[in-house]
Amino acid sequence: MQRALKSAAAGIAAAFITLSAPQAAEPLIDEKAFPGEFSANVGLFSEYYFRGISQTDDAPAVQGGLDWSATVDEGTGIGVYLGVWGSNVDFNEGGSVDGASIEIDYYGGLTGSIGSSMSWDVGFIYYSYPGATASLNYDFVEVQAALSYDFGFAAATASVNYSPENFGESGEAFYPKLAVDVPVGKYLTLSAHVAKQYIQENLTFGQPDYVDYSIGGTVNVAGFDVNVTWSDTDLSESECSDACGMVLLSVSRSF
Repeated sequence: MQRALKSAAAGIAAAFITLSAPQAAEPLIDEKAFPGEFSANVGLFSEYYFRGISQTDDAPAVQGGLDWSATVDEGTGIGVYLGVWGSNVDFNEGGSVDGASIEIDYYGGLTGSIGSSMSWDVGFIYYSYPGATASLNYDFVEVQAALSYDFGFAAATASVNYSPENFGESGEAFYPKLAVDVPVGKYLTLSAHVAKQYIQENLTFGQPDYVDYSIGGTVNVAGFDVNVTWSDTDLSESECSDACGMVLLSVSRSF
């Protein structure tokens, strides 16, 4: 569940902002042999948090993805992208066995710009959990839209995700979010977000509607992105379970 909107600075998906390496990475595949561009990413995370809730039950996560993008219209700057992303997961708190040990997300969409400072993104994400007990209905789909504006000293993104049938058949779900990235010098980016998760069937989902937020920073060291983020929600101690405040650490790299 970590995939973020492409125009919303890929990697915020749960609260991690990736700062580009000082030198552009070589394309994975020769553009002359195949249209568009390919990129990949891999990272080690102290814990996998998605919208303020742990997906690995206090355990580390290894994550990685592969993306393809291409320009559809040079005149308007409209582009298309597709990708796949994966992570280990663990929902078995309390000893229950659901068969889910991995999450694989498939996503795609369109991007474009409005003038020199504004960009937009519309797309979809299919969240899948291979091996999970079918009757639990973990798999679900979201559609998403985002609008970003670059102020020069900072970039802000407003986005919303919608699912007609959320995780575990918990009904309709909305997730509006506001995120801000502030570059500090050449190698450091500070980031923050606030969002609210609305769920139609709260008892089925296991949580009431809640606000999640984060603040952190990413520094590029020898081509690796080192991130420290504080993630929390407004859930009470009795409600938070895997959604209590946590300092998250990660090391990742893009190719």
